Amino acid sequence: MNIEKGRRVGIFYTLTDGSGRLLDQSENGRALRYTAGAGEIIPGLDQALIGRAAGDKLTVTVAPAEGYGERDENLVREVDKAYLASVLPQMEEGMAIEADTGDGARVFYVREIDSERVTLDANHPLAGMTLHFDIEIADVSEAGKIRVDY
Repeated sequence: MNIEKGRRVGIFYTLTDGSGRLLDQSENGRALRYTAGAGEIIPGLDQALIGRAAGDKLTVTVAPAEGYGERDENLVREVDKAYLASVLPQMEEGMAIEADTGDGARVFYVREIDSERVTLDANHPLAGMTLHFDIEIADVSEAGKIRVDY
């Protein structure tokens, strides 16, 4: 059975950046499960897997525009450390925090902490990166079918 929009898919993957540095991979030997065409994975990977079948192995390169987007420096903010520490006493670099921006809630990543300021970044950590996936398609099934992994 081939991958088509609406079908449930399981994939094993390894994600690296342009220098070959490991960014992510399937957890504990378990396939990542998603519904094809439902926006559950990045568009460039979703589209590249359409038409493929269980057992297929492939390498997919995803440009930033089809991944997590280009970096937008307008999404980087510096905040007073004393103020932020009063509402978030246990902050550390790399952590994600949710904040109300006036346009609704947004996730910010703590990028840098110095003696007076904290740099917050609302870009996804992989924004602006060309992503390289090594994929093995584990299974493809009709939507609504239940698959149990033991």
